[in-house]
Amino acid sequence: MSAEPISLPYRLWLTLRSLVYWIWLIFTTLLFAIPALLGTLVSFEFAYKICDGWITANIWGLRVLCGVKWQVSGVEHIPENPCLVVSKHQSTWETFFLAYHLKHVLFVAKRSLSHIPIFGWMLRLLGFVLIDRKAGRSAIQQMTEQSKERIDAKRWVVVFPEGTRMPVGSEPSYRIGAMKVSADAQIPMLPVAVNSGEFWPRMGLIKWPGTVTVVFGPVIHPEKKTPDELRDEVQTWIETQMAEITVKDRFPY
Repeated sequence: MSAEPISLPYRLWLTLRSLVYWIWLIFTTLLFAIPALLGTLVSFEFAYKICDGWITANIWGLRVLCGVKWQVSGVEHIPENPCLVVSKHQSTWETFFLAYHLKHVLFVAKRSLSHIPIFGWMLRLLGFVLIDRKAGRSAIQQMTEQSKERIDAKRWVVVFPEGTRMPVGSEPSYRIGAMKVSADAQIPMLPVAVNSGEFWPRMGLIKWPGTVTVVFGPVIHPEKKTPDELRDEVQTWIETQMAEITVKDRFPY
């Protein structure tokens, strides 16, 4: 499917809507940040409820202001108890959605992000899994210990196995880290395929109206499997789903 050219007035309209969304994102961040920080003095649950309000405001703001909707399949595969979530990562959208849909979600993130004022403080106070990627094997050990601790506390831990946002249609590049965590700590993994990059491009300003498809897959259990075998299983399932839900050149970026 090739994208049809769009008129300049319509592109300008989409650009305006996207700019309004960015203003909304900044406004809600400022509105919720201080209460959330103070909420950590009470409890994780209290602070997360405030953050959940911020997440809801932004994913619904994106839907109302930019027309980015979503459809979900495979919810029957989501286990009752939290586990390691391994998701395709194409845009910022899925960071909002997974936290909105699963609740009590924490992400694996670079430790350097924790130095950012307000945002970084929240990562630390909420207990995100923060790792030093330059630490080599030590980073995997940090990730394993922290992930197990968070999951034992009934919190979902989300990992993007490709490490960064990947452009639509790019060659997959799955790293071994999440699979080593799963194998070493015997933590099941919930794979997720999502085509959000078609609507919120990695390097684009415009948020294109349409419906993001999210697919949750059957839980992958680590028993008697090596990290390499787990990586192959995760990558095969996610990329097979991506081939089905991706529409290349959907929009004229």
